[in-house]
Amino acid sequence: MHTTPIIQYLKKHGQKLDWEIAKDIGISLSQVHTTISALELTKAVSSCNVINFESGVAVEGLLCRISGYIPPAAPGRKATPQSIVAE
Repeated sequence: MHTTPIIQYLKKHGQKLDWEIAKDIGISLSQVHTTISALELTKAVSSCNVINFESGVAVEGLLCRISGYIPPAAPGRKATPQSIVAE
C-alpha cells in the first residue's frame, strides 16, 4: 500500500482531492481509493464526497485530509490581538 506517501503528502499540502493526490504522487486513482479507505478504518484520514463544477461540468471527487492534524503557523509577523474597551 501507499500509506506513507499519502500521509506525508496530506501533511505537506493539507486537504486535497483524490485525483490531485494520484497525479502528484504518481499512483493510480484506484490505488488512492483503496489506501484512503484503509486509512479511514484506522482513523488516520478523513474524507468526504464532493462535487465541483468546472466550466459547467460536474466533477465528482473524494476530498481527503489528515484527521485531527493542525498545520504549524506560517512564519512571519502576526497581528497583535486588539483588546475591546467598554465605555
